[in-house]
Amino acid sequence: MSEHAGHPDAIAQDMRAAVRLEKWNIFWTITYVGALGAAMGSSQAMKTAWVEDILGLIPPLAFLIGERFERRGADGRYHYGYDRVNGLGFLVAAVALAAVGVFLLKDAVTALMAQEHVTIGTVRVWGRDVWLGWFMIAAQAYACIPPFIIGRKELKLAKSLRDKLLHTDALMNKANWQTGIAGILGILGIGFGFWWADAVAAAIISASIIWDGWNAMKVAAGELIDGMPRELGDEKLSQEADALAKSLHQQFPEAKAILLRETGRFIRAEVVGARPGDFNRDKLKIDGCDDWRIDSISFRP
Repeated sequence: MSEHAGHPDAIAQDMRAAVRLEKWNIFWTITYVGALGAAMGSSQAMKTAWVEDILGLIPPLAFLIGERFERRGADGRYHYGYDRVNGLGFLVAAVALAAVGVFLLKDAVTALMAQEHVTIGTVRVWGRDVWLGWFMIAAQAYACIPPFIIGRKELKLAKSLRDKLLHTDALMNKANWQTGIAGILGILGIGFGFWWADAVAAAIISASIIWDGWNAMKVAAGELIDGMPRELGDEKLSQEADALAKSLHQQFPEAKAILLRETGRFIRAEVVGARPGDFNRDKLKIDGCDDWRIDSISFRP
């Protein structure tokens, strides 16, 4: 039987902080998406960065929606609660990220093969001709600042909450500010007469999007098919899950197996081939595994 409903007290404060952060993330993302769209022109790198930044809205929106469902706890329709809504949002974000990355990479490669010579014109400002590339660079520079700050804060919260969706959003923000730097280099390359610089920068950005999307899809799929709990951003077995399994093996040496699966941010354990006896879940303390992560421990004869 599940021993929690909604957010455990141990992480409630961090969850509130994450919700506030994701709301700010959406706000700032909208501002620099608008800035990039206004200054985009015909630059392929700028277009790629702009599309990637729009995609950056998916993880925070998915997190906020999932968080509202998680707070409901179990009900008559969903006896195990809504913990996996977070994982579902994680999978949706990962698939969208990888799919659009492939689309953008195709555009960049096509532009290179066609040898498209992108030109950046000028605009009249206060009686002087000003290169539009400076406006593009300014927009890209602005678009680097919020993701850099927010992404670092998200990483800290993702570790305390064991939240893969929040962790993916942090990685996406990291990719966003790196994309901005690549875009600036592509624009400067055009300014110096290197026609291919813009498309090459777009291709590099697209490849990084595909890589992040592919890794995220593997982790998300593993969770949704009851895979073993994994570390954030890695396919390695979670250290907390390993500590829980070892502790249960010590308490029930006659058990044939200790089965673990991840449900959202929580771990469910099943002891096979042993009876609970006088086992008291409330007294279970495991070094290396926070108590709130253990959602339930069941026994199968």
